Amino acid sequence: MTPLERVVREEWGRLVALLLAHFRRLDLVEDALGDAVEAAARTWPDAGTPDNPAAWLHTAARRRILDRLRTEATAARKEPLLVVQQTHRRQGGTMADDGSLVEDDLLRLVLMCAHPALPPEGATALSLRLVMGVTTADIARLFLVSEPTMAARITRAKKKVVTAGIPFAVPAADVLGDRIDTVARTAYLAFTAGYAPGSGPDLVRTELAGEAIRLARVAHDLRPTDTLAHLIVLMSLQHSRRDARLDEAGRLVLLPDQDRSRWRHDEIDAALALQREYAATPPSSPLAESHRLQALIAAEHAVAIDPEQTRWSRIADLYAALEGVLPSPAVRVARSVAVAEADGPRAGLALLADVELPGHRLPAVRGELLARAGETDAALAELDAAIALCDNDIERAHLDERRATVQAGS
Repeated sequence: MTPLERVVREEWGRLVALLLAHFRRLDLVEDALGDAVEAAARTWPDAGTPDNPAAWLHTAARRRILDRLRTEATAARKEPLLVVQQTHRRQGGTMADDGSLVEDDLLRLVLMCAHPALPPEGATALSLRLVMGVTTADIARLFLVSEPTMAARITRAKKKVVTAGIPFAVPAADVLGDRIDTVARTAYLAFTAGYAPGSGPDLVRTELAGEAIRLARVAHDLRPTDTLAHLIVLMSLQHSRRDARLDEAGRLVLLPDQDRSRWRHDEIDAALALQREYAATPPSSPLAESHRLQALIAAEHAVAIDPEQTRWSRIADLYAALEGVLPSPAVRVARSVAVAEADGPRAGLALLADVELPGHRLPAVRGELLARAGETDAALAELDAAIALCDNDIERAHLDERRATVQAGS
């Protein structure tokens, strides 16, 4: 990862929040920051990476915004620039006014994106793009829509913010709780983007996943809820396995084959302690219940000393309960894997009849289960389909190896 890529991933949200706090112009901030990144890509390779890359990007973006405001002020023959800026601050409010309520810049920005005037999916997509820096293409994959559809959705959300005059200010304490679910959705989808990047050379983006966990923890510290607590448990347990997901050669290591000594057991212990703290709390919403069930599934894997001790029947039952709360093709596919482990590959395949799911995940699972059932030709056809649909380099390499193994065993 280059220094520019690193600073964009780690500091994008904070830079957006800082610029918005000063200029109150969403229509200018992201364009200016994008221009600054392009300028850095041109100049840093020759001039060298600055000592403070984030400050460099902030200064460059700030200059572009000032240039744009001067142009607007001149063209409209309005007040001097300083008066225009002060007007924007009065109209939008200032972050400093509410600084005692929310201390974290990223959480503040997500809460502002969670304004009730925005539809929930639009708010979450905007937060992922604006706050976390997730690409439009990866957001589209998370929502199972095309990239142009998602780009249009994000654009509509931005226009809504600008044209409706939605203030980018921290909500009052009495309505803060209403937006926590949106924060939870954003953190969960950002975490998913970290562990399912969809394209490119990386299997995982641990920085993005770690930032999603941090965001959820900050939100929970501010306003503890069972929704956030179960989400933190779920993400922390999954994130604890990050060092074991790849071997020394950079190849994918599936869960049953992972070296469990490389799991972060301190993180597992902390997550399980939080899970016990909320064990007797009735779920406050379907979202909380879905996070609770997924966290229980992750815990089953975390407490198994070795793969043979995994309670697959228990996991299959939990997935069945999850499908009752959150029915989706993705949940059905995951359930089929657990059922196959508990009751055999044909039982898992039976659950996949008539299931439709974009991407390579479904044919990859079908191919694996068919291979275990001894149906080699059908398995190879499904694996070929999965390979053709897979845009992630590491996952595609794993599918290539699995296909070769299946073919060699025929």
